[in-house]
Amino acid sequence: MTAVLNKLSPLKVKERLDAGYAVLVDIREADEFARRHIMGAQSQPLSAWEKAHLNLDPDTDVIFTCRSGMRTAGACDRLAARVKGEAFVLDGGLDAWAGAGLPIVTDADAPMEIMRQVQIAAGSLVLLGALLGFLVAPVWFALSAFVGGGLVFAGVSGFCGMARLLMLAPWNRVKTI
Repeated sequence: MTAVLNKLSPLKVKERLDAGYAVLVDIREADEFARRHIMGAQSQPLSAWEKAHLNLDPDTDVIFTCRSGMRTAGACDRLAARVKGEAFVLDGGLDAWAGAGLPIVTDADAPMEIMRQVQIAAGSLVLLGALLGFLVAPVWFALSAFVGGGLVFAGVSGFCGMARLLMLAPWNRVKTI
């Protein structure tokens, strides 16, 4: 049986949050949450969902959100299984919330999401390999093939070496005060 998360518009979610009888659970990764989130939302990344300790009041509505609504839709069974009673989803996610003109907490100093960094780095290397392959020597096409193979491996195995390397970059390190 497939669980259903009942969709709520951004304005309905805001009403429930303001009334104090709902909690918003953001299932995006911690780096995404740090950069942009809805004030008062709890960060519970989907990648650690089964290990997460959700301290939720059974009498409180639980509303899940992500960036666009795609992750919540794809994981509705996993999400709803952890909630007693009815579960909800912010229709359109954080993007719809912002589109409705509702306030967002933004930390411009937080690093860009690691997967966006991977996409930029991988895309740049593939483009560089192709350009150098056409302009300098065909051996440079191997760079594009290597990066493409790495992306396939990351998709199949769940391990992304490029993401691990980028996490070590100075701009991604946690700042100590």
